[in-house]
Amino acid sequence: MSLQDLLSDIHASEEDLLAFEKKYGIRSEVFYAAHQGGEEPEDSKWVLDFGEWASVYRTWLSRQAAYRNEVQKLQGGKSTLAGLIRVAR
Repeated sequence: MSLQDLLSDIHASEEDLLAFEKKYGIRSEVFYAAHQGGEEPEDSKWVLDFGEWASVYRTWLSRQAAYRNEVQKLQGGKSTLAGLIRVAR
C-alpha cells in the first residue's frame, strides 16, 4: 500500500472509532484492552458493535504500524519530510 492509501485507511478507521467512542463514552484503547481481556458486553445489543469496534481498532493498529514502517523506509534513517509530502489534488 502507498503512504497515501495507508493514510486514507487510517483516517477512515479513525472516523469509525470516533463514532463508537461517542456512542459508548469511552476511548477505543480502553475498550480494546477490556475486550482483549475477555470482557463481555453488558447488553446483548452491543455484541455486534463490540465485534466491529475491535476489528476496526485492530485494522487501525495495523495501518498505523504499516504507515510508520513505510515512512521509515522512505526517510532512509533520516528525520526529514523530503519525499513524504504529497499535496492532494
